[in-house]
Amino acid sequence: MTPSITLMAAGEVRAALEAATRGDAPATVHALLSIDPASWQAIEHRLTVLGTTLPDLIATLREPETT
Repeated sequence: MTPSITLMAAGEVRAALEAATRGDAPATVHALLSIDPASWQAIEHRLTVLGTTLPDLIATLREPETT
């Protein structure tokens, strides 16, 4: 059985991604460190299924947009 992501952890992931987009590294780290271990495993599993990792996703968000 795949572990589930708590609602709190989902909010922390969203906060981390928003902070990363703003370039706010301390807020990104704070949000990520607030995620419980079981939810963290579930997040990693889901990202693997999608073919990515959290660091790759954050790096993608920080890439400059091209027009």
